Amino acid sequence: MSTTDVRTQRAGTTLLITIDRPQARNSVNAVVATLLTKALDELEADPELRTGVLTGAGGTFSAGMDLKAALRGESPNVPGRGFGGVTEVERTKPLIAAVEGWAMGGGFELALACDLIVAAEGAHFGLPEVKRGLIAAGGGVIRLPRRIPYHLAMEFLLTGEPVSGARAGELGLANRVVPTGQAVEQALLLAEQLAANAPLALAAVKAVTLAADGAPEAEAFAAQRTVMAGLMASADVREGMTAFAERRTPRWTGR
Repeated sequence: MSTTDVRTQRAGTTLLITIDRPQARNSVNAVVATLLTKALDELEADPELRTGVLTGAGGTFSAGMDLKAALRGESPNVPGRGFGGVTEVERTKPLIAAVEGWAMGGGFELALACDLIVAAEGAHFGLPEVKRGLIAAGGGVIRLPRRIPYHLAMEFLLTGEPVSGARAGELGLANRVVPTGQAVEQALLLAEQLAANAPLALAAVKAVTLAADGAPEAEAFAAQRTVMAGLMASADVREGMTAFAERRTPRWTGR
């Protein structure tokens, strides 16, 4: 898929999704939200695709909500799927944020909605909504205190001040901190590493993690047993065991 505002490109089994509005710092309006929704649907629907990478063009990840569009009455939210069509949707396939430049407000929330984050040293992460009379309602207030210690999350949320990519790494927000200009390259390498594993197992990890979030242990284990029952009946589990015994690389089918 190729459009003016969002581009997708296949890199092996990875779908690279690029917000392409550098003139507007890749801010999200209704069009971008619709196109991101279509891109994620493409990722989910195609069995040949194992992972996704989300990034922004022109050295900026995303400045968040397009305020000018919002003043015109446009919404960057997709019903049932949240900000940009990303922040509230459940996915079975891993999504990696490759962050260069600014990931501010909703841009940071897009990254928080991903499963992994690769940040350039020169990146900046921030939730400045309180400076505009708002709160980070695209997942920032909910997700950030679950990602880092409470007091550090509250500093982000209450001051609205950004931190560097290097600091994001120190806080545990980023899986990799890489030289500026290398975020996409390194995210694609990380995606390849994930894609070498069984796709049903990757989906199971995501499903159990989501079910266990905030749930009592007994409920979490009950949810895990349901997921494991389906996984153990799959052809891929048998293939993984057989490949190990035969000392060869597994040939995953996703079944």
